[in-house]
Amino acid sequence: MAVEAYVFIECEHAKSKEVLDNLLKIGGVKEARIVTGPYDLIALVAASNFKVLGDVVISKIQSINYVKRTLTNVIID
Repeated sequence: MAVEAYVFIECEHAKSKEVLDNLLKIGGVKEARIVTGPYDLIALVAASNFKVLGDVVISKIQSINYVKRTLTNVIID
């Protein structure tokens, strides 16, 4: 079952552009933008199932330099 999620990303100060550049290189990241508010970036991530989605978020997105924390919101409709 395919799954998509919005991943909200908080970065170290003044590092949003660098994180964005690395984020867009990750397979499954369909789109990503720098935003205002409590998070610095929002990414749309697609995966074949929840396990793969979790692997992308934990192993790839959270391991990018300067990423402080993420919040994943699975799309249900």
